[in-house]
Amino acid sequence: MHDLRYEIKTMYCRMVSGSFSTRDSKWHLFSVIANTAVATGFRNLGIRGLKPKHVEAFVDYWKDEEYAVGSIKNLMVCMRQWAEYIGKKNVVKPTNREYGIDDRIYVTNLSKARLLPPEQFARLTDEYTKASIRLAIELGLRREEAIKLHPEWADMGDRLRLKDSWTKGGKYREIPITTADQRAALEMAKAVAKGASLIPPTMRYVDQLNRFKAQCQKAGIRGVHALRHQYAQARYEALTGWKCPAQGGPTSKQQLTPEQKARDREARLCISGELGHFREQITAIYLGR
Repeated sequence: MHDLRYEIKTMYCRMVSGSFSTRDSKWHLFSVIANTAVATGFRNLGIRGLKPKHVEAFVDYWKDEEYAVGSIKNLMVCMRQWAEYIGKKNVVKPTNREYGIDDRIYVTNLSKARLLPPEQFARLTDEYTKASIRLAIELGLRREEAIKLHPEWADMGDRLRLKDSWTKGGKYREIPITTADQRAALEMAKAVAKGASLIPPTMRYVDQLNRFKAQCQKAGIRGVHALRHQYAQARYEALTGWKCPAQGGPTSKQQLTPEQKARDREARLCISGELGHFREQITAIYLGR
């Protein structure tokens, strides 16, 4: 247990009360915060050293890793409790909106997917970042997964396996490899990684993460999450034979037959698992409804 996690554990024990369920949920949130400090490079942060730059870095990380809006709001409650506990209430801005944390929107039927133009991809100069981006495009990987991936180990021929230590929520999963482009992306990653992960041997995860961010900023790539939306929408069309509502396809309530509704639900369950959510409802954000 690193120092910050120990200090947060001590703070949590002193300030949290309520039922076992409430305490367990709260400790999970504080644990996420402690882990975020490590993931964002603040390994030496002490509980009394919290500053605005830390809060902003944490929020940016949660957004980039596609945490649900509701989850980020719950984490911000804990951040404010932390700030109040150490007598630095003003370290955290009074409203979530000031951090760009908007109200949760479940279904808009507006596509957030984005194709990556070849000229933008060509601006990437780091081979590790290029390999990770291509995996995100073809296999719908989250940024952290695409960086931590050990391509040689993950390649099972007809599917890609992801270790629980690479994924959000620590959930092992597998993604089917069904296209030539997916195979090409994985072979490219294997060639770059040379039997290891897509983190260069001389670097830590946070170092490669920062280089990844810098490369994307230079190339004009605004977040990898839009690539996951594109993957989900293409996968939906491949599984059902028609476009999803977010791409102008038929909506569930008005235009699908009972047989099509069954196929729609089966496709959504499949895609949810491949994206690492394992909840059919979450697909509405990617696909519309």
